[in-house]
Amino acid sequence: MENENQNTSLIGGLVRIDEVFDRLPPSEKKVALYILKHPHEAIYSTASELGRLSGTSSAAVIRLCKSLGLKGFPELKFRISGDLQKPADLPYRDIQPGETQYSIVDKLTSNSITAIRETVKLVNYTTLNKAVDALIHAPKIHFFGVGASGIIAQDAQQKFLRMNKATSAFTDVHNAAMYIANGEKEDVVFGISFSGETKETVKMLELARKKGVKTISLTRYGTSSVTEQADINLFTSASREIPAPFRNGATSSRLAQLHMIDILFVSVVTARYEEAVGYQEEIRRAVEFMKG
Repeated sequence: MENENQNTSLIGGLVRIDEVFDRLPPSEKKVALYILKHPHEAIYSTASELGRLSGTSSAAVIRLCKSLGLKGFPELKFRISGDLQKPADLPYRDIQPGETQYSIVDKLTSNSITAIRETVKLVNYTTLNKAVDALIHAPKIHFFGVGASGIIAQDAQQKFLRMNKATSAFTDVHNAAMYIANGEKEDVVFGISFSGETKETVKMLELARKKGVKTISLTRYGTSSVTEQADINLFTSASREIPAPFRNGATSSRLAQLHMIDILFVSVVTARYEEAVGYQEEIRRAVEFMKG
């Protein structure tokens, strides 16, 4: 995971810890647990003091910061401090059998807003700028996803077509491979996988890299097989994806993915605003012609 530049708003320390908590080794998990339970004490501690308080060591604290993709313990403390100065996100609430219509509407809305807010806290603006620049200059953009991620890929294709981009959205690995086989250096292969472990998506990005084609990934926060194959990694919040009978987490994670695609598209549009206006006018005329 790439580090942020110094102009980036320093928030999201607690979210990052929560996102990767289950995947941390034991010593780092002990540090993380102490921070989550005692954030105020953590921000006023040195690495050595936090190591002692958590029953570990200063080395474990530094390793945790590295696992979070941060420059060091000072940055983590700044981010946690920023989190504590902002209103806390509403807690995730699972859907239970026999819920009333009012409760379903209230819980789903609350969970979706929380997932989007937590995703925004994970945004690395240096990386985001790289992704936008790659999409702006790409002659062709190939979006790829399997299952629910395939729906996100189709949404992305529909959006970027409005910028007169040669775009495709694949869920079939063989069709995608045929397009990538003839890819050019400035093309972009954009892999979408919430888990970051979807085998087909990993192979698509691996093939693209072998062909010298630029790659972007959109996954849950943290290192994964997909992120290891991508040149540019974008993330969504993973903490909402909690197994439940109604898979409510899957709904929240999908909305977070759509939100990131919207951020990328609007960023490209604003960077090429005059062109976008022209393309939109041509699209309007074409649609009106088809209605006539």
